[in-house]
Amino acid sequence: DRLGAVGYVRRPVAQQAAPDRSDWTLNAHRARMRLSRAIQSRIAGQPGAIAAALLTGDRSGLTEATREAMRSSNLAHLIAISGLHMGLLTGFVFALVRSALAAAGRPALIWPAKKIAALCALLAATAYLWLAGPAVSTQRAWIMVSVMLAAVLVDRRALSLRTVALAASLLLIWQPESLTEPGFQMSFAATTALIVALGPWTRLSRRLSPLLRPVLMLVATSLIAGLATAPIVAAHFHRISEYGLVANLLAVPAMGLVVMPMGVVAALLAPLGLAGPALWAMGIGTGWILAVAERIAALEGAVPGIAQPGPLVLPLLALGALGMVLARGAGRSLGAMMIGAAGFLWVDAARARPALLIAPEAQQVGLLTPSGRVLSKEGAGFIAGRWLEADGDAAPLAQAAARAGFSGPGNARAGIFRDAPLTHLSGKGATDRLLETCIRGGIVILAARAPAMDGPCEVWDQRRLRKAGAVAFDAQGQVTTTVQTKGRRLWTKP
Repeated sequence: DRLGAVGYVRRPVAQQAAPDRSDWTLNAHRARMRLSRAIQSRIAGQPGAIAAALLTGDRSGLTEATREAMRSSNLAHLIAISGLHMGLLTGFVFALVRSALAAAGRPALIWPAKKIAALCALLAATAYLWLAGPAVSTQRAWIMVSVMLAAVLVDRRALSLRTVALAASLLLIWQPESLTEPGFQMSFAATTALIVALGPWTRLSRRLSPLLRPVLMLVATSLIAGLATAPIVAAHFHRISEYGLVANLLAVPAMGLVVMPMGVVAALLAPLGLAGPALWAMGIGTGWILAVAERIAALEGAVPGIAQPGPLVLPLLALGALGMVLARGAGRSLGAMMIGAAGFLWVDAARARPALLIAPEAQQVGLLTPSGRVLSKEGAGFIAGRWLEADGDAAPLAQAAARAGFSGPGNARAGIFRDAPLTHLSGKGATDRLLETCIRGGIVILAARAPAMDGPCEVWDQRRLRKAGAVAFDAQGQVTTTVQTKGRRLWTKP
């Protein structure tokens, strides 16, 4: 049913049938892993793992330290095959084929060189898609590139808002859920912003010197794409790279001028056994990218936290930006007002973060204090981590649990919420301690099932939470969010 799942088995993996040698997907996987091993055997260390990730989509060789450095420096998009990679690959193949035909002389006067180059670029993109695997970002990039190259084949402008709209429409017909994914939003936000800026840049670039033009173009494209995607990154991942623009200015040129071109050259020369020099140059480029990522990620304050916005913020930002791009007069002013409203709602959401959070199995409690959110214990790392991220709090779990706000032993953590006792009971004997704790009143969170009882306290036990789901309280003590009040699902029991 193509549903994702996570689980485990107690028995080792057993082969049930022989692999199908005619399976294109399986053959692509074999080729991918062979090529990845070959690249990493020629380019040592993490630069080789990055090179393998860029050319084959195999990221298994990347260490967690490398992944975190790439994320913190806003260079993670370089190791996930997406529009940038497809664009660089097809652009290089297009330019290579068209230049070769032009250099041939007479054939360029007879044959449609531009269309032949576009067709070769499309074939290269399709081969890259087959090799890199069925990742959604790769498929999305192939569709975008294919639409633009098809526009060249039918004598239409490749870079226009119409081609972007057509690519987005095809993707949404094929995978409607892509609309809510960060990759889809970031790809089309960056592409749309760059195409909108293409006209003014073309007029401006004519006045610039040939030496200054490529430098300013690099700065402009990085700045425009960064500004277009920054709100999306902050909204989805609750963090933003302070020096991401600097990192991209230093790393993307190496990607476009060295890494991807040398990857194509290595692929062309590999059957002749002459890929060594190209792979060496590619390793120099990926080594530079890694060095930039590590240096930028190590800067103080490189990744500040951003509070989670409300559900209306991103739609308002998107509609407002589209209004400013597509509309005129009052419509453009309305778009600017929508962007302003989105900013106000984002700031307001940061101020209105829940004052008290209870995990769905009562395994964790988070109390908001002037020093940040205090956790009742160090357990439930995944849930607690999501809470801190949504608060825009970059503190590690142990630091959040050590903040002032809760006291007492680990199985009976006590705090104050709205001038009343707040107690988190867990572990063995938690139910036995419920009655004496309840006498003091306030809110008691019990990581067990509470017996029937009357008392001055408000008890949230596992039985009650099973019906309600995770619970959030506002500063006035009102329940503002429970998972089950979001609406019934086909798989939830009444």
